[in-house]
Amino acid sequence: MIRPIDTSFTKILPLSSDEALQRRFMILDETIQANMRFGLLLEVLDKVAEETALCYVNRFFPEARVVTAAIDNIAIRHVTDMTRDVHFNARINHVGRSSLEIGIRVEQPGDPVRHIASCYFTMVARSGVGEGATSVVLPGLEYREEIEKQRAAKALKRREEYKQQQALLREPPSRDEFEMLTELHAAQDNPDFKGLLAGQLTAGAWERMYPEQENVPKKIFGGYLIRRAYELSSICCEQVAPNRPIPAAVNRINFFHPVRMGDKLHYTTRVVYTNGSLICVEANIERISRDRTTKALSNSCLFTFVNVDDQLQPQPVPQVYPTNYGEDARYLAAHRSCQALSNHRQLPGPVTAAELSED
Repeated sequence: MIRPIDTSFTKILPLSSDEALQRRFMILDETIQANMRFGLLLEVLDKVAEETALCYVNRFFPEARVVTAAIDNIAIRHVTDMTRDVHFNARINHVGRSSLEIGIRVEQPGDPVRHIASCYFTMVARSGVGEGATSVVLPGLEYREEIEKQRAAKALKRREEYKQQQALLREPPSRDEFEMLTELHAAQDNPDFKGLLAGQLTAGAWERMYPEQENVPKKIFGGYLIRRAYELSSICCEQVAPNRPIPAAVNRINFFHPVRMGDKLHYTTRVVYTNGSLICVEANIERISRDRTTKALSNSCLFTFVNVDDQLQPQPVPQVYPTNYGEDARYLAAHRSCQALSNHRQLPGPVTAAELSED
């Protein structure tokens, strides 16, 4: 039997020695804090998760492929030092019937070690190509050490918590939540109201998919899609942030339908929630087939940003006001998601400069 430790996989970004690579991952070609292109980091993370899962799956099914089903959450704990190498340490936490949870710790070695982020990806093993692809049944892992059993248990718990969160989305607002939404709507009735309306805080883009974005046969690399979604979300976020928004967490990314070569993609991002220095942006990707006979939601994402000054001190952002039922639902979903992350100590709320820039 294979143990989780046997599935370990490490990738290194040699930022300290490769100037061209360092420049590619920089937001600006100057010395600023939090200068890492987080969208590009997401792309690397998705590839690391894929390679980790594929090494395990191909032991039993050499021709099988793996696809990303979901990114459960990514908690950003510290900003990246662009003069130090970045290590991606991945391991399979749990294997289900055909799915695998990959845990990835992003860190920068040194004195002290800088823990950048913790990430959890759900991958699914598939055999075949196109419409004929089917899921494969995977053998399980052997959990000997207590830490291995704990990680497997946490993976199952995360799955259950997500199901509960989805069920909660269909629940009506609690009394406190109803009062919160009522106050937001009542404020808009004031003749002097000049608040930011959620419906006006959007950004969109269109893009055609070409062979250069292909990953598994005939399908587009999911890491590329979420990078593009994040980059547009960060631009959308700037409509609210009076200073500088930097990523605080990826609440959840779902992969519903594969994107194929030739598809036309419609990216839609909207600011759905603010609280203190935090801003939540929802991003959706809709795919339209080249023959225009198929239209489907490919990805849904929820990103949380924190507004900071030049010293990474959190700064307040304006309140965002929903105006209709759909905006209320998105506001409430983001509110609940941020609360869930905060309860797990995975969201900086409120953020301190020490939490963002120190180990």
